Amino acid sequence: MGPDKSLLRTKEDNKVKRAPILLEMATGTLGTYSPSQSLERRHQQQKRTDFQEVDWARSDGRNFHQCRPAFLRTGAASSASGSAYAEFGSTKVIVSVFGPRESKKAMLYSDVGRLNCHVTYTTFSTPIRGQGFEHKEYSSMLHKALEGAIMLETFPKTTVDIFALVLESGGGDLPVIISCASLAIADAGIMMYDLVSAVSLSCFGKNMVIDPTSEEEACQDGSLMITYMPSRNEVTQFTLTGEWPTARINEAMELCLDACSKLADILRSCLKDNASELTA
Repeated sequence: MGPDKSLLRTKEDNKVKRAPILLEMATGTLGTYSPSQSLERRHQQQKRTDFQEVDWARSDGRNFHQCRPAFLRTGAASSASGSAYAEFGSTKVIVSVFGPRESKKAMLYSDVGRLNCHVTYTTFSTPIRGQGFEHKEYSSMLHKALEGAIMLETFPKTTVDIFALVLESGGGDLPVIISCASLAIADAGIMMYDLVSAVSLSCFGKNMVIDPTSEEEACQDGSLMITYMPSRNEVTQFTLTGEWPTARINEAMELCLDACSKLADILRSCLKDNASELTA
């Protein structure tokens, strides 16, 4: 898929005032900044001070309200009912969906289906190599973000299992996981009320940056994430952490909702392109 030409980059670079949000599609791996979570402690305070300055520039060259270039495709895992791969900057995620299928665990009859979500990280997903691990908090948040978007009543007494694997952690992992999972569910042919797109934003004093990298997340004063169904104008999940001036929350929400709507268009475009390839 090529770039979404309707989303034009603003000429205003790195200014705090509102600027259009850009989501680009790419056909391959992009040369973006790969942040390290193992920065020395003595540099952290200086980094935080730099981020709070009005004229600081983002390490990957983006302006404050510009999302990372993104690459998306479906059918990433042939053995799954549906799957998707997402690459947002240096964050890489693959999601596999299995089901609806009979639950392995004994369960009472229910008029609605059951959704299970699992988020794991590979041993090489972060700069600090080690044992892969399951992120239980992200697993729970993924479930909350998707549950309201899936028509669970269409597969009673069965289960849909979603497995998200983070191949590389470059910041904004959870929003990428959620958006990729939504695409994988649609690829599996599971009925949904709408696709779910997710975007996060970091606050640094008076500055707000959308779709942060790991380096930016490590120095943020607060963060906000929204998962959104644009066609229904419904938020499926909203999280807010850290210190936020009350007046800034509405502005941050507006930025994230705008980005979610644009990302949802790209998700739909990805599904249409995949359908065209299958029928060609």
